[in-house]
Amino acid sequence: MAFERWDEWLVAEHEWIERAMAVLRGELGKVPAGDHDAFRLGRAVDFLLEFGDRIHNRKEEEALFPRMEQRGIPRMGPIGVMLMEHEAERGLLAEMQRVLPGLGTLSPEARRKFARDGEEYLQVRAEHIWKENDILYAMGRQVLTDQDNAELLAAFNGIDRETYGEGAQDQFARMVAEIEAGSGARKRLVENLTMEQIHGILEALPVEVTFVDANDQVSYFNRLDREKIFVRTRSVIGRKVQKCHPEKSVDVVNRIVDAFRAGRKDKAEFWIDFAGDKVLIQYFPVRNEQGEYLGVLEVTQRIGAIQAMTGQRRLLDWED
Repeated sequence: MAFERWDEWLVAEHEWIERAMAVLRGELGKVPAGDHDAFRLGRAVDFLLEFGDRIHNRKEEEALFPRMEQRGIPRMGPIGVMLMEHEAERGLLAEMQRVLPGLGTLSPEARRKFARDGEEYLQVRAEHIWKENDILYAMGRQVLTDQDNAELLAAFNGIDRETYGEGAQDQFARMVAEIEAGSGARKRLVENLTMEQIHGILEALPVEVTFVDANDQVSYFNRLDREKIFVRTRSVIGRKVQKCHPEKSVDVVNRIVDAFRAGRKDKAEFWIDFAGDKVLIQYFPVRNEQGEYLGVLEVTQRIGAIQAMTGQRRLLDWED
């Protein structure tokens, strides 16, 4: 995995950390009753300490934070808060790692304390990640130069190679996958939503979406019974996508679908003048987590107003 920006790199590492945190959270809930998976619990704590602290936090402490200070962001501010939270995380994880070997022999009250310490770590770390992703890194993007970016990427690479050699990032990803295996912790975020919420979200989108399944049949479109750029009614459901386009364009449709199915392309887009506006039409292949082809998503939107935008309108400029 190659990154072009220092912040993209660190945010991606946060995602690995959060995945291990999800496993830890699931096992902590079982600790008081003593029915946790000791191996999985230990692997999660080890990863969060060895990677989350001694690799990820090290990149910030040895490379990012000093560079931000050089560019005028004082240590006695957000950076100082991040450093204090690093110490808190480090201490909580180290204590958990110390207790882990004898956890199964501890009293119920001692196991409850271990679980409370783990929950405290999870809360500190979750809030810490939010602060970095949304606040600290945004500050860094404002002051760090392209040269700073190049040097930070080189420093991050150096830390990875020093600890795990070439291919370190692939190794980190495998470690997380092994921790998750069989834990049920890799919950897809869509599982947090009800069908009513999913429907409401799709209807609220400022774009029109249509899904054509792996058999080339139209299975879904949003904005049902509402005004649309291109008219669609219920009768289109179940029709072959080739029957939804003029005959002269069917060959192109088939080539796009074939390219998506074979994995040769990941996007096709077109824009036209229509009904006094500019309309953008995009097609994307849809795949499951194993990379298997599920179909094509068509996204259509009016972009004339977007093209006309100038200057900036920030959140603080909003008026009701």
